[in-house]
Amino acid sequence: MKLLVTGAVGFIGFHTSLRLLAQGHQVIGLDNLNDYYDVNLKKAR
Repeated sequence: MKLLVTGAVGFIGFHTSLRLLAQGHQVIGLDNLNDYYDVNLKKAR
C-alpha cells in the first residue's frame, strides 16, 4: 500500500516511516524544511 507520511523528518514521522517500510508499504515522506529550526538538524535525522 502507498502511504503519505507528513512530518517525515521529525522523530515520530521518521520512525513511523521506518516501521511502515519494514512492513512492506511504500512510503512517501513529506516535510517542511523551513529555516525556523536549523535545517541541518532535520537533515541529520
